[in-house]
Amino acid sequence: MKTTETANLCGLKREDFQTTVNGKQTDLYILKNSQGNEVAVTNYGGALVAIMVPDRNGKHANVIQGHDNIQSVINSPEPYLSTLIGRYGNRIAKGRFQLNGKQYELAINNGPNSLHGGRAGWNAKVWEALQMNDKTLVLKYVSPYGEEGYTGEMKVTVVYTFTDENELVIEYMAQTNKKTILNLTSHGFFSLQGLDNPTPTIDEQICQINADYYLPIDDTSIPTGEIRFVKGTPFDFREPKAVGKDIDADDEQIKNGAGYDHCFVLNKKEEGELSFAARLVEPKSGRTMEVYTTEPGVQVYSDNWADGFPGYHGATFGRRSAICFECQHFPDSPNHPYFPSVVLRPGEEYKQKTIYKFGIDK
Repeated sequence: MKTTETANLCGLKREDFQTTVNGKQTDLYILKNSQGNEVAVTNYGGALVAIMVPDRNGKHANVIQGHDNIQSVINSPEPYLSTLIGRYGNRIAKGRFQLNGKQYELAINNGPNSLHGGRAGWNAKVWEALQMNDKTLVLKYVSPYGEEGYTGEMKVTVVYTFTDENELVIEYMAQTNKKTILNLTSHGFFSLQGLDNPTPTIDEQICQINADYYLPIDDTSIPTGEIRFVKGTPFDFREPKAVGKDIDADDEQIKNGAGYDHCFVLNKKEEGELSFAARLVEPKSGRTMEVYTTEPGVQVYSDNWADGFPGYHGATFGRRSAICFECQHFPDSPNHPYFPSVVLRPGEEYKQKTIYKFGIDK
């Protein structure tokens, strides 16, 4: 087997990702499929640092935003850049929720709310890693009781698989020893046109989302509780349209999100089925990405706050140079009893599967 130092498309060096954080070793892992494409991952936060897939002319480019060394990953201006998110993806209002009649208080790290697991969520942890073969990486983490204010000790496993069909499959499994809440996701910042200096905006990319409803938010990005029909709103992606078409519409919800930063309620025949969530087409390169998930929602984020910070091989990441499809349960679910439950009990297993499938639109 060739080593990562000598033969990879992404040009990343393993030694640039090796350091010790709190006594744990970080490293770089490269997954390859039979088509000669690659996914590069570090076990710091499970961050995806490269996805190398071809355009319609066979030219490879990295289509996910990341960094080219471990210090830049750790100190990124965007701490969630293409990382795993836990214990709770998205926001919890005022960092408070009740469970078994007891109120829990979480760190406030996003306006008045708690975001993405708190000040040091799973995006900032070193995961135990085992590369099973060319295509599969297993990451494990034990979240101690009380971490970031959450109850219960949590054992979590995330498996990345890169198939010969150019599918990046992310499977999540978790158990707890005490009743708790859990909402996991991957926060991939996708730039299908390829990373560059500057990386182009997503405005011209054609997006379809399999959702008849979305969750309106207040001015702190917390769901109001309403489940709103997309028809006649900037959130209607049932038929493919350019991401930029309505991204700056004169609409209260667009203003509240500074663009798209909303959870779409995915159309499902049954709870937990693996089904089509979204499709993205980049017209210039012809690259496509389809998203499938078992989750009830997908948070679509149009990268509204990036400021042109540098990343992979000198690429720069400006405002709206990426789009995120964070498959998950709904934001602030513990405070909305009629949202799908995020409670996990001892003896139960949390399972989730999300697939990002890359292709070419001839």
